[in-house]
Amino acid sequence: MGQTDGELEEQFVELLDHYRGERGALVPMLQGAQAIFGYLPKEVMERVAAAAGEPLSKALGVATFYSQFRLHPHAKHTVRCCHGTACHVSGATLVSREIEKHLGIHAGENTPDMLYTVEEVHCVGACGMAPVVMVDDRAHGKLTPEKAVEVVKAFQAEVAATEAQDAGLEGDE
Repeated sequence: MGQTDGELEEQFVELLDHYRGERGALVPMLQGAQAIFGYLPKEVMERVAAAAGEPLSKALGVATFYSQFRLHPHAKHTVRCCHGTACHVSGATLVSREIEKHLGIHAGENTPDMLYTVEEVHCVGACGMAPVVMVDDRAHGKLTPEKAVEVVKAFQAEVAATEAQDAGLEGDE
């Protein structure tokens, strides 16, 4: 079961109090806030900046510089399309385009059900398998656009089966 807003607020206040006034604490405060809320909404950014003794513009600058930070809600599962040099020359653009078309979203967006986010990344460190797509923590390589969509479809079917099983909807009982 998820935490209540009150519990999240209590954790956030503890985080701010722990780092308040500490020099160089902006990044760990942002990391902690994102761990609590899942992303960094404007109100959270304002409170972190104030607790760090920094202007909001600096906190936003840090949050937008580092790719680990998200300023918008993030879906449950992430499809990362590598666009490093090896992947790029091996057709990453077409792979990304087909995945986006299949999910009905563009890179950086979430599906309406908040199950999938597509991200274009600079490198996943699997250049020998180019082009590569990461679905959560699983790497899939040597993909054509069609194979990439099949990978995503297979993952979607796995997620649906797991959710059905978790909800007790399996007919095996």
